[in-house]
Amino acid sequence: MDWYSYLKRYVWDDTKTPYFVPCHRLSREQADHELFTYSFFIGLLCAAISVISLNDEAIYGRSHWVAIYAFSVSVGAILFGLTKSVYAAYYLALAPLVALLVLSYTFLGGYAPDLATMDKLLIIAIALALLRYSMRVVAIAKAYEDMPEKAPSS
Repeated sequence: MDWYSYLKRYVWDDTKTPYFVPCHRLSREQADHELFTYSFFIGLLCAAISVISLNDEAIYGRSHWVAIYAFSVSVGAILFGLTKSVYAAYYLALAPLVALLVLSYTFLGGYAPDLATMDKLLIIAIALALLRYSMRVVAIAKAYEDMPEKAPSS
Protein backbone atom coordinates (compact mmCIF):
# COMPACT_ATOMS: atom_id res chain seq x y z
CA MET A 1 0.00 0.00 0.00
CA ASP A 2 1.43 3.34 -1.06
CA TRP A 3 0.49 5.86 1.67
CA TYR A 4 2.04 8.79 -0.14
CA SER A 5 -0.25 8.45 -3.15
CA TYR A 6 -3.32 8.30 -0.89
CA LEU A 7 -2.14 11.28 1.13
CA LYS A 8 -1.37 13.25 -2.01
CA ARG A 9 -4.73 12.31 -3.51
CA TYR A 10 -6.77 13.50 -0.53
CA VAL A 11 -4.63 16.32 0.87
CA TRP A 12 -2.54 17.72 -1.97
CA ASP A 13 -3.78 18.25 -5.48
CA ASP A 14 -2.06 20.68 -7.86
CA THR A 15 -5.43 21.82 -9.20
CA LYS A 16 -7.44 22.19 -6.00
CA THR A 17 -4.67 23.10 -3.54
CA PRO A 18 -2.01 24.97 -5.57
CA TYR A 19 -0.56 26.92 -2.65
CA PHE A 20 3.07 26.26 -3.59
CA VAL A 21 2.65 26.75 -7.33
CA PRO A 22 4.21 30.07 -8.37
CA CYS A 23 1.68 32.74 -9.40
CA HIS A 24 3.00 32.95 -12.97
CA ARG A 25 2.35 29.21 -13.47
CA LEU A 26 -1.23 29.15 -12.15
CA SER A 27 -4.24 28.58 -14.35
CA ARG A 28 -7.59 30.27 -13.71
CA GLU A 29 -8.99 27.00 -12.42
CA GLN A 30 -6.19 26.74 -9.85
CA ALA A 31 -6.52 30.43 -8.94
CA ASP A 32 -10.27 30.05 -8.49
CA HIS A 33 -9.76 27.25 -5.96
CA GLU A 34 -7.10 29.15 -4.05
CA LEU A 35 -8.98 32.45 -4.02
CA PHE A 36 -12.21 30.76 -2.94
CA THR A 37 -10.46 29.19 0.04
CA TYR A 38 -8.84 32.50 0.98
CA SER A 39 -12.09 34.45 0.62
CA PHE A 40 -14.02 31.88 2.64
CA PHE A 41 -11.42 31.85 5.44
CA ILE A 42 -11.06 35.64 5.68
CA GLY A 43 -14.81 36.19 5.40
CA LEU A 44 -15.62 33.65 8.10
CA LEU A 45 -12.86 34.89 10.43
CA CYS A 46 -13.92 38.52 10.12
CA ALA A 47 -17.61 37.66 10.50
CA ALA A 48 -16.74 35.92 13.78
CA ILE A 49 -14.66 38.91 14.90
CA SER A 50 -17.57 41.19 14.03
CA VAL A 51 -19.99 39.22 16.20
CA ILE A 52 -17.50 38.82 19.06
CA SER A 53 -16.78 42.56 19.02
CA LEU A 54 -20.39 43.29 19.86
CA ASN A 55 -20.08 41.31 23.09
CA ASP A 56 -19.07 42.95 26.37
CA GLU A 57 -16.88 39.94 27.19
CA ALA A 58 -14.37 40.62 24.39
CA ILE A 59 -10.80 41.34 25.54
CA TYR A 60 -11.08 44.99 24.56
CA GLY A 61 -14.77 45.29 25.53
CA ARG A 62 -17.61 46.12 23.17
CA SER A 63 -16.38 47.89 20.06
CA HIS A 64 -18.75 48.96 17.32
CA TRP A 65 -15.87 50.24 15.19
CA VAL A 66 -14.13 46.86 15.18
CA ALA A 67 -17.44 45.17 14.38
CA ILE A 68 -18.11 47.51 11.46
CA TYR A 69 -14.60 47.10 10.04
CA ALA A 70 -14.67 43.31 10.42
CA PHE A 71 -18.09 43.20 8.77
CA SER A 72 -16.80 45.33 5.88
CA VAL A 73 -13.90 42.91 5.40
CA SER A 74 -16.40 40.01 5.34
CA VAL A 75 -18.40 41.80 2.65
CA GLY A 76 -15.15 42.54 0.81
CA ALA A 77 -14.27 38.84 0.93
CA ILE A 78 -17.60 37.95 -0.66
CA LEU A 79 -17.11 40.59 -3.37
CA PHE A 80 -13.55 39.43 -3.98
CA GLY A 81 -14.68 35.82 -4.23
CA LEU A 82 -17.22 36.79 -6.87
CA THR A 83 -15.30 39.38 -8.88
CA LYS A 84 -11.56 38.68 -8.29
CA SER A 85 -11.09 42.46 -8.23
CA VAL A 86 -7.58 43.74 -7.52
CA TYR A 87 -9.00 46.55 -5.39
CA ALA A 88 -10.91 44.07 -3.23
CA ALA A 89 -7.68 42.07 -2.89
CA TYR A 90 -5.88 45.20 -1.67
CA TYR A 91 -8.65 45.85 0.86
CA LEU A 92 -8.45 42.28 2.15
CA ALA A 93 -4.65 42.51 2.32
CA LEU A 94 -4.99 45.46 4.68
CA ALA A 95 -6.93 43.36 7.21
CA PRO A 96 -3.88 41.50 8.64
CA LEU A 97 -2.00 44.81 8.85
CA VAL A 98 -4.88 46.36 10.78
CA ALA A 99 -4.99 43.25 12.95
CA LEU A 100 -1.30 43.67 13.76
CA LEU A 101 -1.87 47.28 14.74
CA VAL A 102 -4.82 46.33 16.97
CA LEU A 103 -2.82 43.46 18.49
CA SER A 104 0.10 45.73 19.27
CA TYR A 105 -2.27 48.24 20.89
CA THR A 106 -3.97 45.45 22.85
CA PHE A 107 -0.76 43.76 23.99
CA LEU A 108 1.23 46.92 24.74
CA GLY A 109 -1.73 48.59 26.41
CA GLY A 110 -2.10 45.72 28.84
CA TYR A 111 -5.59 44.73 27.69
CA ALA A 112 -4.66 41.06 27.40
CA PRO A 113 -2.86 40.32 30.68
CA ASP A 114 -4.08 36.70 30.73
CA LEU A 115 -2.04 35.72 27.69
CA ALA A 116 1.47 34.38 28.09
CA THR A 117 4.28 35.77 25.99
CA MET A 118 4.31 32.62 23.86
CA ASP A 119 0.60 33.03 23.12
CA LYS A 120 1.12 36.63 22.05
CA LEU A 121 4.03 35.65 19.81
CA LEU A 122 1.96 32.88 18.23
CA ILE A 123 -0.91 35.28 17.49
CA ILE A 124 1.50 37.81 15.98
CA ALA A 125 3.19 35.08 13.90
CA ILE A 126 -0.19 33.99 12.52
CA ALA A 127 -1.08 37.58 11.63
CA LEU A 128 2.30 38.05 9.92
CA ALA A 129 1.87 34.81 7.95
CA LEU A 130 -1.59 35.93 6.88
CA LEU A 131 -0.16 39.29 5.81
CA ARG A 132 2.52 37.54 3.74
CA TYR A 133 -0.04 35.24 2.14
CA SER A 134 -2.27 38.23 1.37
CA MET A 135 0.53 39.57 -0.83
CA ARG A 136 0.33 36.33 -2.86
CA VAL A 137 -3.41 36.78 -3.21
CA VAL A 138 -2.89 40.32 -4.52
CA ALA A 139 -0.37 38.99 -7.05
CA ILE A 140 -2.85 36.33 -8.18
CA ALA A 141 -5.60 38.93 -8.53
CA LYS A 142 -3.31 41.14 -10.64
CA ALA A 143 -2.45 38.26 -12.97
CA TYR A 144 -5.91 36.65 -13.01
CA GLU A 145 -7.08 38.10 -16.35
CA ASP A 146 -3.97 36.83 -18.17
CA MET A 147 -4.09 33.29 -16.77
CA PRO A 148 -4.95 30.36 -19.04
CA GLU A 149 -8.26 28.62 -18.33
CA LYS A 150 -6.78 25.20 -17.53
CA ALA A 151 -3.33 24.11 -16.42
CA PRO A 152 -1.23 22.67 -19.27
CA SER A 153 -1.08 18.88 -19.24
CA SER A 154 2.24 17.45 -18.20
